[in-house]
Amino acid sequence: MDFTNQSMSDSSQRKMGRGKIEIRRIENTTNRQVTFCKRRNGLLKKAYELSVLCDAEVALIVFSTRGRLYEYANNNVKATIERYKKACSDSSGAGSASEANAQFYQQEADKLRVQISNLQNNNKLMMGESLGSMNAKDLKNLETKLEKGISKIRSKKNELLFAEIEYMQKRELDLYNNNQLLRAKIEESERNHHSINVLHGGTGYDSMQQSQQQHFDSRGYFQVTGLQLNNQYEQQDHMSLQLV
Repeated sequence: MDFTNQSMSDSSQRKMGRGKIEIRRIENTTNRQVTFCKRRNGLLKKAYELSVLCDAEVALIVFSTRGRLYEYANNNVKATIERYKKACSDSSGAGSASEANAQFYQQEADKLRVQISNLQNNNKLMMGESLGSMNAKDLKNLETKLEKGISKIRSKKNELLFAEIEYMQKRELDLYNNNQLLRAKIEESERNHHSINVLHGGTGYDSMQQSQQQHFDSRGYFQVTGLQLNNQYEQQDHMSLQLV
């Protein structure tokens, strides 16, 4: 009976699963190090998921008992800390966080304006404009940069031209080979057509010559049949003369 109760209590404990762990310092050094690695990786993973899913600015800093640093930030850690300091510096009211955010974005906008202005000035210098405030050394540096840029541009242009020339030469060779092949086919077709005409035309010419030879003798005159017709006409004329 006791054995049955013990088995039932064990099965009920297995069904309930792992219970809550008491949150206190782990005395065993090995267990504490294993737990630190597992919990640290889980915490870093959760910070990454939070920054991606919610588009939040997250900065996580963890120091181990041995002094090793583990961190994660989807932005610059120093910038996030400065933002945190500015948000915490003014605790006068509920609008401190929004003011800190507005001040942060204002600073970012100022940085972007400066970058845009620098890019515009560099563009003007590259175009040869606004050179009045530059000295000889600055002009020399600008000239060197432009020469390097022009050299790269020419190199790329020549590369493209050589590739185009190579393609055109290959295309020309293909067209020449196709032209020669077509010429050969045309000549072969003409030869076949000429041979067929010679065969059929020679037979008709021989038959025509044979028919003409039947009417002409070896001297080129008509044969006797034609002369006999003329004798008949002479006899008729002679008879007509006798009747008169």
